[in-house]
Amino acid sequence: MNTELLLKYGPRLLEGLLVTIELVAISVVLGMLLVLPIAAARLSQNSILRSVSFAYVYFFRGTPLLAQLFLIYYGAGQFVGPLKEIGLWGFFRDAFNCAVLAFALNTAAYEAEIFRGAIRSVPRGQWEAARALGLHRLPLLWRIVFPQAAIVALRPVGNDIILLIKGSAVASIVTVLDLMGETRIAFSRSYDLMFYLYAAVLYLMLVETIRRLWNVLERRLTRHLRRDTSTKTAVATDLVPATR
Repeated sequence: MNTELLLKYGPRLLEGLLVTIELVAISVVLGMLLVLPIAAARLSQNSILRSVSFAYVYFFRGTPLLAQLFLIYYGAGQFVGPLKEIGLWGFFRDAFNCAVLAFALNTAAYEAEIFRGAIRSVPRGQWEAARALGLHRLPLLWRIVFPQAAIVALRPVGNDIILLIKGSAVASIVTVLDLMGETRIAFSRSYDLMFYLYAAVLYLMLVETIRRLWNVLERRLTRHLRRDTSTKTAVATDLVPATR
């Protein structure tokens, strides 16, 4: 370990880590805004909505994240004139904004499929019982279906966020100074391979933090299920006849 180099470039690695956290957090929030509309379109009876949403999900799940980032970042440069006319060139000329857009669209496609499967996992009897009580479609989805689907989707969504954290390293290729971008700069100036080990440790710490937070969130959201299970077990135990 070269202490002098670590003191010189360590703060920059921490700054890059903050950029990575910001990049992933904004991308996940924006992606989540698209999840339910896309999932609803995938489950819609309208063939046009189903086809458009299927094409979107198929493209973003079937192509590499790096290719999507290049299409947005370098592709926007092919339309400078039209983008300036509508006032969007200021957004697309920033590599950070392009990375956020690419990551948000990518994570929305994956999480929409997660929620689509979670919604389908809700027993049909729940839908029929809610309709029998006179609930309209929106209250039915918001109060009955989505809370149950969210519990099923919680763990896969956490895994997807972890994958996005690791995949966000590709943003450094388009000059975003995230953790990997700062690591590449430090290595190019010092030729000390240890900087990649430091970066790997920081990524691991970030992933472990998300994993622990997700475990706490899962325990809180499913505590009623554990109580129900323990109650049923106690009742079943009481019903077992005594034996000699």
